[in-house]
Parts: sequence; structure tokens; C-alpha cells
Amino acid sequence: MPAESTPGPGTPGESGTSRRHGAKGSRRKPRGARRKALLVTAWTAAGIVVLGGTGVGILYFKLNDNLKTVDINQALGADRPTKADNGSENILVLGSDTRAGGNEKLGGGVDDGSARSDTAMVVHVYRGHKKASVVSIPRDTLVRRPSCTDAKGVTHDAATGVMFNSAYSTGGATCAVKTVESMSGIRMDHYVEVDFSGFQKLIDDLGGVSVTTTRAIKDPDSHLNLTAGPHKLDGRQALGLVRTRHGVGDGSDLGRIQLQQAFIKALVDQVKHLGVLTSPTKLYRLADTATKTVTTDSDIGSVKDLASFADGLKGIGSSHMNMVTMPVQYDSADANRVLVDDTKAELVWNALKDDRAIPRSATQGTATGSAKGVVNAS
Repeated sequence: MPAESTPGPGTPGESGTSRRHGAKGSRRKPRGARRKALLVTAWTAAGIVVLGGTGVGILYFKLNDNLKTVDINQALGADRPTKADNGSENILVLGSDTRAGGNEKLGGGVDDGSARSDTAMVVHVYRGHKKASVVSIPRDTLVRRPSCTDAKGVTHDAATGVMFNSAYSTGGATCAVKTVESMSGIRMDHYVEVDFSGFQKLIDDLGGVSVTTTRAIKDPDSHLNLTAGPHKLDGRQALGLVRTRHGVGDGSDLGRIQLQQAFIKALVDQVKHLGVLTSPTKLYRLADTATKTVTTDSDIGSVKDLASFADGLKGIGSSHMNMVTMPVQYDSADANRVLVDDTKAELVWNALKDDRAIPRSATQGTATGSAKGVVNAS
């Protein structure tokens, strides 16, 4: 179960920092034991709930009981950015690399009782809910983490120069939200999270996702071996693709983000076609997997609320999604870390605050990976 989560409505139910290394060198070395999840699967899950969450009676309540929630509003209180009043919504989409349960089998590693956020995206849905911007936050970004209180009530002091993903391992979902809000000055209206095993099963239940690779990708650590050409990825292959960082490109986290963003577009377009399914059994299986997979903030912590929320997203296809990476530069003191490019990042966050398109100048001249165009929707 993701950190700080509780069972669905009506059901009762540390800290990690990173030192800066002085030695320069090549980009981060491969880490076979590290697993990367794609929490944007929550978008997929939400779309499925729209279809599968319309049942009544025992099926409805079973789906409802599957959901896990975190009360972000209660945990963070009033010390937050002002909620935007322009018809837009901001969603923090997060993936953790907990090795507990079924996740331990997905690529090695051990269950050490901890979890980190290896995938983080701010999804800004524009007024009218016809288009969206997605800002990926590199996990290796060195940031100032505000003081946070974890699920056990322990308060952790603010820290400077720590990796972004340490916020989740330190204080769970609420600390991750608080850190993003501190960085951006933008209030997160919602929070969603997906785990590894849920991601893999969801892709399998969908029947796979079609992509085309422009070059071969081989990464034994993530169990991935794809030739150049069209593929229909099953759950294990999809998980391998979104977590590989040295199977293609320069081995950086920024290159991995480029692969993730390409996969997301293929995934979102496939979910838009779910309406043609006619099998109630398949729809229910998808809805059951989806609701078991996601953890949400308590405001959308029921099937009814999640379905209503998802209904506002289902019209947004890949052609109406602008996907960027938060502007960063490589840290001259440690090639395995990146630093926020404050001037350009401000352009991104100000645009989202004002419900405007992110200007191209915001990402020009910033650090980037070398995996762009390697994966495309088929």
C-alpha cells in the first residue's frame, strides 16, 4: 500500500536525503534495483472508472471499497497557495517505487520498508477541460524541501539541496504535495498515485498498448528487449519501457522522462477508444483493477467523485496535451543531479497560474535527455 494511504471511504483503517558528491563524471550509472513507475496511469484508471463505475449495488460498493485515499487538505491546512478561480485544475500525479508486495518481483530489489517518488508530473487542465499541459519533475532535482509531518505525526525539518523524490520518502503524499506547491507557488487541487503491480496489470487488462520504436531498446535490468518497429506492449514490457534509463539515450533521468511522455500519449489515446468495448465483464475487470491501483486525495476518494472527475478529462486526447520537463540544468558539482533553472521555471509556473500555454522560451536552452522521438504512438 502506498505510504500514508488508507482504505477506501468508510473503512478504518523517513526520511530520505541525498548528498551532493563532489566528483564530476558521466550521467547516472545504471541501477538495476531501482524501479520506475508511471503514475500517469491514474489518468487511464480514471477513464476506466467512468465506464466501469456506473454499476449499482454490490459491484459499485466493491469498487468503492477498492479505493485508497489521503486527506491532503486536512494534513496541510491553510498554509498553502490560493486555489485558482479561473476554471482550471492542477493535479499532482505521482509514482512511488515501494518494493513491498507484488512490486518486489518487478525487476529485482528488496523490500526495505521505504518508498520514493520516481515519477512526478503536474497535470494542468485548462479552463473548459479541452486541453492540458503536463510538467514532469525530474526525481534527481535538488530542491528545498519544506518541513513536513509524516503519517505517524513526526515532523521533519526543512532541508536544502535534497533530491525531489526525498519528499515522498520523508513525509509521504502530503510532503510531496507541499514540496511541489512550495516550488511552483501553485495549489494542487488533486493528488493521484499508482503502484508498479497495478500499472502492469492495468496494461494487461487493456490488452496492451501499441507503440512504434525508431531504434532498438535493450535493457536487461528492466526486462526490456525491443527491436526497432511497431510493438504492442504487454504490462511487463510497458513497465520496462517507462522505467528504463540506460536502454537508450544518454542514460539520464531526463531521457527516461522523454520515453515516459511518449508512452503516455499512446496510452491516453488508447483509453479514449474504450467506449467501443461491449463486454461488461471486461469493463468491470478494468474498473476493478483501476480502483485497486490508484490512491487519491479524499476529495475524489469515491467511485462517484472519481468518475465525475474523470468525466472532465476524457475529452483530452494526446494532440491536446503539451508535455514538457520542468526547466533544469545539470549540476556542475554532480553530473547525476540537476538544478532548477529558476528563471525559466518561473515562466512555466506563471503560465499555469494564469491558465496560459507554456511559452516555448521556457524550455529552450535547458538540460534535456537524448531519447526524444525514440518511441511514438502507433
